[in-house]
Amino acid sequence: MMKYIKKWSETSLILRIILGLIVGTILALTVPQLSGIGILGDLFVGILKAIAPFLVFFIIMSVIPKTSSNLGSRFKLVITLYLLSMMLAAIVSVTASFLFPVSVPLTASVDPSTSGAPLAIGSVFSKILTDMISNPVTALIEGKYISILFWAIVFGLSFKKVGNEKTLELLGDLADMISHCVRMIIQLAPFGIMGIIFKTITENGLDIFISYGQLLALIVGCVLIVALVTDPFLSAITLRRNPYPLVLTCIKESGITAFFTRSSAANIPVNLELCRRLGLDENFYGISIPLGSTINMEGAAITITIMTLATCHSMGIAINFPTTVILCIITVLAACGASGIAGGSLLLIPMACSLFGISQDISMHVVAIGFIIGVVQDSFETALNSAGDAILTSTAEYKERMNNGEDINFLGEFAK
Repeated sequence: MMKYIKKWSETSLILRIILGLIVGTILALTVPQLSGIGILGDLFVGILKAIAPFLVFFIIMSVIPKTSSNLGSRFKLVITLYLLSMMLAAIVSVTASFLFPVSVPLTASVDPSTSGAPLAIGSVFSKILTDMISNPVTALIEGKYISILFWAIVFGLSFKKVGNEKTLELLGDLADMISHCVRMIIQLAPFGIMGIIFKTITENGLDIFISYGQLLALIVGCVLIVALVTDPFLSAITLRRNPYPLVLTCIKESGITAFFTRSSAANIPVNLELCRRLGLDENFYGISIPLGSTINMEGAAITITIMTLATCHSMGIAINFPTTVILCIITVLAACGASGIAGGSLLLIPMACSLFGISQDISMHVVAIGFIIGVVQDSFETALNSAGDAILTSTAEYKERMNNGEDINFLGEFAK
């Protein structure tokens, strides 16, 4: 038995998820009366709901103390570019979601009336401020993500001021421990997805795959827009030069590799070698690239925004312009905490959903749907994140060197 368990665990998670998807579909079509299979999906959603608040809290709290207070001009510029790229990614996603609204099938056990979504901007701010100052322990227990985000930032800034090296190391270890727990839970995804697919098909029929395809197409479309339009735009206005030779080089050398590894952290060595070949300063890109793999999560911003708004469309929640602005800001902050975690962007969706009063039960069901399309979504997301790190790092250094009057070789060795 242990031999088969080991072989199963060594099999690619993507293949196992696809297998769970196929098995769940077949069972739903052949033996729909076996309702107990759906319990696997409920258990998977439940355990995600339990761990997600701690993931958000410890990841964001551990990221803040790592940023330096005495950054040089190029570091300040690259961080600004990282944040702007994520904000533009969120804006693109909001625009696309309104132009091409997509709904997701929610199980019959989910009651849309449980949402207390505010319709006026005054109600939105009132709810945010009220939720923000909730007791942090209560927030973790009840999954109040606005409060979790607020206290994670407060504690992170405090650790930055008063924490010593050992304290910060312990904080990092706690974040790594939570991340490891998440990776263990995600290993159960094939069984959870089998249960979710079984339950969803028996209640909604095969039409759900049309909705899943539309949702995936919207995410991939936004990824392509950010990769080929908004990131080049940021580079162009910064350097005042045609950015596409640099952009296409970074996509080819970094994005394609990241597409298949599906890990920004695993792609750091690839990006470091790319920056060396671009002729960049090792003292700069040696910090900027790992930092980018931590906070530059354009793909995560897209996923969080689109999945949140798809949930709102599904529940008939009215969304006004000021609320979407707040959503974009919260998405950027949430995306910064998605670093290096398999499925990390999906587990941060409840934070954004809480802005609209959407309960954890509903938002975690949407997270589970994200795992279903995640086979493709995560590859595109990681490719965008990794290529963006290289593009914006190069842009920041080239800008400073141009300001110093240096005649730069725009593509380093690639231009030869």
